[in-house]
Amino acid sequence: MFNRRSLMKVVGLTAVAAAAPAAAAQATSPAAAPAQALDVSRLPREQVELVAPPFIHPHEQATKAGPKVVEFRMVIEEKELVIDSHGTKVQAMTFNGSVPGPMMVVHEGDYVELTLVNPATNSMAHNIDFHSATGALGGGELTLINPGEQVVLRWKADRTGVFVYHCAPGGPMVPWHVVSGMSGAVMVLPRDGLKDEKGQPLKYDRAYYIGENDFYVPRDAKGKFKTYDSPGDSYADTVEVMRKLTPTHVVFNGREGALTGKNAMTAKVGERVLIVHAQANRDTRPHLIGGHGDYVWEAGKFANPPQRDLETWFIRGGSAGAALYTFKQPGIYAYVNHNLIEAFELGATAHFKVDGTWNDDLMKQVSPPGPIGPTKTGAVSPLKPTGKH
Repeated sequence: MFNRRSLMKVVGLTAVAAAAPAAAAQATSPAAAPAQALDVSRLPREQVELVAPPFIHPHEQATKAGPKVVEFRMVIEEKELVIDSHGTKVQAMTFNGSVPGPMMVVHEGDYVELTLVNPATNSMAHNIDFHSATGALGGGELTLINPGEQVVLRWKADRTGVFVYHCAPGGPMVPWHVVSGMSGAVMVLPRDGLKDEKGQPLKYDRAYYIGENDFYVPRDAKGKFKTYDSPGDSYADTVEVMRKLTPTHVVFNGREGALTGKNAMTAKVGERVLIVHAQANRDTRPHLIGGHGDYVWEAGKFANPPQRDLETWFIRGGSAGAALYTFKQPGIYAYVNHNLIEAFELGATAHFKVDGTWNDDLMKQVSPPGPIGPTKTGAVSPLKPTGKH
């Protein structure tokens, strides 16, 4: 078992861990609190039940109410996952059992209060680093817990956008825990909702959350993917593959085909859909085949005006982005990482299934496929030589 002491020895975080209680005390000390800080004890509270991606828990897009404390509870699960159609298995580490972990939605000025639980059945120490939070390694210093422990962290959502969170226990444990599935996203909405580049309101009819994950599965001498009994058993072999920086799988929401077929995301013609895309480790290039990014916050921050009409957008590793698109045609839309090798060979493909009526004005097949016909009188067929040189 990896306990906290052995983990600290591996990653050299003894000083960080020792500083954590002091940092926590300082953070709660009245002398350390800024003069303008709210009395959090007087704020209303809301308990939110998290849901598995690609879905997002119910939330208001805009609010006239004042700040509140939003309570979430998340359980860390170490579990075996099948990540492709061939039955390849990994010893995953997850938030709430899903890859990626669930999305949390609050409004600017709210307080996120997370109870993080590490059950005694787990074998590893874990924590959580919120890219949306300020100080203490995004909360990572204050949330490192052994199996059988839980911790409560509160942080203020003082900037808007979509952000990554991930496990960050320190040193070489960080990339291993992340690529083993331990990442998720937070969306901090402006209190008055999303806006276009002119400051006009933007609303969405549906919202989906796509987490892209790169896996590094070791192979045996015959080239077959290996299996392990526990995350710790897989560590040494997995790190060897990770160091080559060449993933064996690049998938959306935990496995190849997780968002295709019967699991495709749905919409209707005329609906505006918000797509949040997060990648905690590698750069990616989302593209909606047959559609566009009408409004795209490529860097994921709503204080910046959205870009318009993008064909493909860029999500930096360790960040999340958001795009709005109004579907205009029915059918199946492939949503891919436009590194097409990763999309078609490694698994980074999702589908939207859109219902509605076809619009011939936008696209029409003028004639069906068939034999090449005669050319018009006087025209030269490009398939026949002219005899002239």
